[in-house]
Parts: sequence; structure tokens; C-alpha cells
Amino acid sequence: MARMRVVSLFCGCGGMDYGMSGGFTYLGRYYPKLPFDIAYAVDNDPYCTKIYNDNFPHKCEVKDVREINADKLPDFDILTGGFPCQSFSISAQNPPRLGYKDERGMLFFEMVKILKAKRPRAFVAENVKGLLSANKKKAFPLILKEFGKAGYKVKFKLFNTSDYGIPQKRERVIIVGFRDAVDYDRFCFPTPTTPLAKATLKSVLDEDADNNDKWFFSDKAVRGMMLVKEKMNKGRVQNINEPCNTISAHLAKVSLNSTDPVLKIGERYRRLTPHECARIQSFPETFNFASVSDCRKYRAIGNAVPPVFMWHIAKALAKVTDPENSYEAEEDHMPNAMPWDMKQQNVAMQPDLFDTLST
Repeated sequence: MARMRVVSLFCGCGGMDYGMSGGFTYLGRYYPKLPFDIAYAVDNDPYCTKIYNDNFPHKCEVKDVREINADKLPDFDILTGGFPCQSFSISAQNPPRLGYKDERGMLFFEMVKILKAKRPRAFVAENVKGLLSANKKKAFPLILKEFGKAGYKVKFKLFNTSDYGIPQKRERVIIVGFRDAVDYDRFCFPTPTTPLAKATLKSVLDEDADNNDKWFFSDKAVRGMMLVKEKMNKGRVQNINEPCNTISAHLAKVSLNSTDPVLKIGERYRRLTPHECARIQSFPETFNFASVSDCRKYRAIGNAVPPVFMWHIAKALAKVTDPENSYEAEEDHMPNAMPWDMKQQNVAMQPDLFDTLST
């Protein structure tokens, strides 16, 4: 087996790295180990790294990527990272160039800098759908150009994670680059595994949360939303027979007036629990979030790359780096392999929040 060493930037709580590694069960399917070993991982959030270090044999470093000395990194074959994109801007110069509005906009260049210095075989970058349209659609071509200037031939694709057995309609851009033309020519992005038979939100809900007032909105919160409902088109109760809307780090401060998904239980409204959010993001039951507060869990989970989705991307990469082996997800026939995903099969469909609230 041709194993590849990975350096993981902006690793967060480890969703991308867990998917790259493989060897876990989710919704009754086993996703086998892949030929990738994490040689080094880094993130600047101490709470995310605490979660990360509770779940991996190797340890993530708490550090600003701008402080990394590329020459001191271990040897590696693949660079991964979901670089922040909120702060990209295009300066008014001829020719236009990629700039930044604040310090976060500089972090993309750190990834490029390491590619130039270390020349790994390939890289994988993940980002939000909005990257494609940022700065009137000028930023993304320049980002691709920067990768090209670093010496990499690049492919990219917009994905919806609900096409890959994940109960969430999460749209993300994946950029994959290769140093060598032969690898570039051989790589193909994964095709959808569940284009029609989507995993549903009800398959990952926790019925015990329905009996805990902690997760329910107060009558005051509902009345406050009612006062402004004619001016808003945001709050949504989820249809639990479909994949969930995208969850985000904002779930720690979710309100009925936000874009964050909520549930209707009888005549009451509740937020998703951190445990449910982890399931929605395709973290297996064995992944441990217990060492941080609920607020920190929401933030880490909402910012993570869904492990199952990343497993499919990494499997496609493995077909290039390890073509002699086949890696296929399979039914997990172990007892208790599905401890929670069959509990909610008879729960009724939940309509839109504003369609159901009454004065």
C-alpha cells in the first residue's frame, strides 16, 4: 500500500482529517481506512484543537499558520485546508490582484507559500459556495491563478453533501491541485452516492432531547418572532423527512429569527442539540466532543468539514496515489452499528415555521 503523509492546515476539530483517515461507521455504513496519515495538523483555536486531540493518536498544534516555518515541517505528500475566505478583496489595480480586507484574508497566501516551499504531490482545499461569486466573481479565478503560480494544475467542483449520504444540504467548493500532470489527468471527483435516496434529518434526531426544556425556545422568544414575522423570511422549521438545511457555527446563538434550522415538537419549537449537529455533520458516535462547552461544540461542529464527505474526496484521491487498492463503503453488520438512526422513523413531517405559527 502506497501511504501518503498529510499536513493539515486550519484543521479545526478534525472533520477533514477524520475523513482523510477513514475507518469509522456512520448511519450503518462502514467507511474503511484510507492510505493517508496525518503528519502534522495545526489550528489557532484552542477549543477546536482540544476536541481534535481527544480523537486522534497524533496531536494538533495550537498555532497561527503565519508562524509556521515551512522548512521545519515534516516531509509530506498532501496539503489540506479550508482557508478562511470572508476577507478577500480585489484591489483597483491593473492587472487586478488578490488582496485582503483584514488579517484573515492573508491566510490563503500561507497555504500557497507552503506549496511553493515544500512542493507536495497534491493539495485539497475546501471552502463555502460564496467563494465562487466573491468580489463579483473576480476573486476565485485569481485564487486559482495563485495555485497555478505555485506550480499546480487545479480542478474544482461545487458539491452538495446530501448527495453523499449526509442528512444536510451543505454546499461546498472543493479545489484539488496536482504537481504532476499525470496525477491531474487521472483524478476524477467522486460521483454522488445518494442523488435520489437522501439521508433524512429524522435519521439522526435524538428523541431524548424532546423531553429536555433546555433545548426549547421560550414563549417570549416565539412571541418576539411573531411581532416581526411579516418582515422576515428566515426562520425555518425543518422538514425532517429531508436533509437538514446547512448548520453553522452560529447555532450557539440560534434564534427563531435567524437562518439556522429549528424543530417543531408538538406545538413547541426547539434548537438542535450539539449531539444532533454532530450527527448531521456525519461525525460518528465514537467522535468525542465532551471536553468543551456546548457553545464551543456548536462552533467547532458548524465550521467542520463533514467526515463522510471528505472520505469520498479522499477516496477519489487514493485512486490516484494508490491505484492497486479498492476502497468501498459497505454495510456495517456489527451489533449496535445503528444505535440511533432508526428511532424517528414515524415522526410526522414538519412544515415551514411561518406557515404554522398562529397569532
